Parts: sequence; structure tokens; C-alpha cells
Amino acid sequence: MIKTYQPKAKEIKRGWHLINADGEILGRLGTKAAIFLMGKHKPTYSAHLDSGDFVVIVNAEKIELTGKKKEQKIYRRHSGYPGGLKEIKFAKLIKERPTRVLELAISGMLPDNKLKADRMARLKVFAGEKHPYASNLKSEIPEKDTKVQN
Repeated sequence: MIKTYQPKAKEIKRGWHLINADGEILGRLGTKAAIFLMGKHKPTYSAHLDSGDFVVIVNAEKIELTGKKKEQKIYRRHSGYPGGLKEIKFAKLIKERPTRVLELAISGMLPDNKLKADRMARLKVFAGEKHPYASNLKSEIPEKDTKVQN
């Protein structure tokens, strides 16, 4: 009889990943970060446990979009009250809060469950090169080479 391995909460080891967003496509980078946050790159992945790693993203203001999305993409939210629809264009949001663009993209790629808030708390996004997590990062992911191994 073969038994399925179930990782225990105390066995989870969290790593750190640095991703440089300079020249990267928003959706492609978002999926890589979401995989690291969920822990799907680990052989001990289990859907009911939060076994993901910390992700530090730098150069968020240099993120790219394909096609005409820089001019046409609109972020919408609703307050729930009549007339409460708020809209903001990508071009304006990237100027005012460049980190928010990546946070929204990655948040939309994570499953909506009890683990989402903890996973998003491990995401650290910075507009420029500088970040306070240099001591935690043992091995940096090289630019343009953020491939996830299966």
C-alpha cells in the first residue's frame, strides 16, 4: 500500500526569491510570483497548507504590457453604493503607485481562500532597486531568467 505524503506545518521551510521586473511582461511575472507564493514549485506542495516562499520584486515602475494596454487598460472597483464605480487607467496608476499594479495582478492569480491574505503578506514590491531584504536573499534570481522548474 502506498501512502501519500502530507507535509506538517512545522516542516515548512520558507525561502526568499528576488525578481527584477525591469522589462518583464506584467502577466508573465505575476504568474511566476504567484507560483512562488503558493509553494507550487516545491515537491512538498499541498493545496490546503500555505507552504509558499517570500517574494521580493524590484523595479515595479519598469513593468511592461503588450499591445495597446498601456493606454487602454482600466482598473475598476465598486464601493457597493449606487454610483460607487471607481475607474483608474493603467498609465495613471503606474505613475502614482507602481507597486499597486503588481499587487493587483498577483492577487488576482492567487486562489480566493483563507490562505490568500497570508500569501499576499509575503509579497514585497518596490518601485526602485533598493529594498531592505538583501540579508534574507541567499541566491538571487538573475534578470530575465525567472523560470520555474517542475
